[in-house]
Amino acid sequence: MTNMQDRVRRSGSPYRRQVVAYALAGLTTASLMSTTVYAQSVDLSQWSPEYIKSIAGTATYDTAKDCGAVVPNDYAGKVSYWYTGPFEADPQIAHDQDKAFWEAFKAAYPNIQADVQSITYNELLDKFRTALLGNAAPMVVRLQILGGVEFAAKGYLNPLKPEDVGYTAADFWPGALKSVTWDGETYGIPTNNETMGFIWNAKIFADAGLDPESPPATWDDVVTYSKTIHDKLGIAGYGLVAKQNAGNTPFRFMPQLWAYGGGALDETSAEPAYETVELNNDGSKAALQAAYDMYVRDQSVPTSALTNTQAENQAPFIAGQLAMMIAHPAEYAKMLDLASKATGADKATADAVVENMRYGLLPEGPARRAVVFGGSNIHVVKPEYVDGGAIDEQAVKALICMWTSPEWSTKLAWVGSNPGHLGGFKTEWMKERLDTIKFLDVTTSMLPNGIPFPVQPYAPEIMNIIVPDMLQNALTGTMTVDEAANDAAAKVEELMSGM
Repeated sequence: MTNMQDRVRRSGSPYRRQVVAYALAGLTTASLMSTTVYAQSVDLSQWSPEYIKSIAGTATYDTAKDCGAVVPNDYAGKVSYWYTGPFEADPQIAHDQDKAFWEAFKAAYPNIQADVQSITYNELLDKFRTALLGNAAPMVVRLQILGGVEFAAKGYLNPLKPEDVGYTAADFWPGALKSVTWDGETYGIPTNNETMGFIWNAKIFADAGLDPESPPATWDDVVTYSKTIHDKLGIAGYGLVAKQNAGNTPFRFMPQLWAYGGGALDETSAEPAYETVELNNDGSKAALQAAYDMYVRDQSVPTSALTNTQAENQAPFIAGQLAMMIAHPAEYAKMLDLASKATGADKATADAVVENMRYGLLPEGPARRAVVFGGSNIHVVKPEYVDGGAIDEQAVKALICMWTSPEWSTKLAWVGSNPGHLGGFKTEWMKERLDTIKFLDVTTSMLPNGIPFPVQPYAPEIMNIIVPDMLQNALTGTMTVDEAANDAAAKVEELMSGM
């Protein structure tokens, strides 16, 4: 294992490294302006599975050369970086692509030393907060789409926009750029955009007397289907996720809440003002009631839903003991991995589950069809909060240029997401993904239904703490549905009043 590979895999205490003597005080708009590397012509108005397939493979890129026009390939320096890389629950190809990136970065910039930490999704925000307080943060951090605005609003991040590393705003999905805009300033670049799909086991549907080739059309149907499957087959119908302080929970519950006409604030409106709390409106309460009905009244979801993340749904699904769930296209690759490792009778069951795995659009509600516009963004930390007190501007630019390029924003999102750079949809790698990853076009086609979480610094508190707590209060019977919704709304009001 190389030193770089070792650094990529470690996730211990914050490192202590001296940055190069000529590291600059910060990234500025003027110092980072670069000649645009790519000119894209992706027509978002035509977005559909057919259009996505038609543009895949129509453009080629030489990433090392192109980023070399932004930062010379012989540049010598250092960069420190934190992100959530692949972990045990991820399919092998995610690990392979992550390793390939660091090898490609070393080949493109052999004189840049990369000090890298891969930190789990649920630990990254808290660890980053602690590091900032101790002036021990990395130069560059990639955060889930929910996290960046908190740190921008608190003054921890430097301005950073696509033009600073050779791209343009037109190279990125508008909704993604919205997530990196605070107080009129752009402070990050999207690396990948996530929209999930609805997954079901066609054989379980057939065995329960349901149409095996059609998912539930509405969220009311999900409740009905889940009960039917549980009552007839004795297994869990829907893979409810309600773990506290876990990002998986809002990513799976908010689409349901939005579909019924609810909201955290007014994020579903065309021009949200983020001033009105909607967690206790009729739509939000209807969504919470539906979750209550499945968990308490019908007992048709896993009893462990209160402590489950999506990872805990994988084992019962591959064992044929769970019928429906929300997940990324990566779930299909993960099921293939699990099936390949099964033996004996378990192998036959797992192979049958993979064969009967289907993907569709998320169900509609009375108000809309919705999905979280998720993903991640890459940010630059202000030097005073960085370990060593300075940043290496050129090394930072080189890393960000490569990570957000059409090539690597596609490869690093191989099974779990969509490329952040729209040029990625035109690459040979996107074509390969469409040819080899079953159902990828279905989840990608959900992008127009994507709703970003409120672009407010308190959004992580709402989504990761208040919304899961609302679910827990209702599902455990600690509060009624109305009380849980009203309690959550009051907490958001209190949170907003303190900002």
